[in-house]
Amino acid sequence: MANTKVAIIAANGTLFDAYKVFNLATAAAASDAEVGIFFTFEGLNLIHKEAHKNLPLPVGKEHFGEGFKQANVPSIEELAGIAQELGIRLIGCQMTMDVMNLEKDAFIDGIEVGGAATFMEYAKDADITLSF
Repeated sequence: MANTKVAIIAANGTLFDAYKVFNLATAAAASDAEVGIFFTFEGLNLIHKEAHKNLPLPVGKEHFGEGFKQANVPSIEELAGIAQELGIRLIGCQMTMDVMNLEKDAFIDGIEVGGAATFMEYAKDADITLSF
């Protein structure tokens, strides 16, 4: 996937959303794609220092939690670290942070804070755009 640019919007905050976002992002980055993720609204929970540890599962899907453990699926914290190691750009939505009265230090180290215009500038020439 060299010379491919991937733009992902993470707007939802369940455990399923987190795995979708980080699995696709890290797979793309591991394949030499340039990847950026814009975390907004509930998606900010995926990079919040505490919230990412307790992301909810959809109702009726609680059994997946045990399945993730049995299958040795990395935690969201581990996947976020892998994403950073792979050079994935993690952008927290400034507007949403302001609305929720959250500061950058509430989030994992190494994120960037930017608005919609920041993400639009990144995504304007993306080959692949995904939203979760």
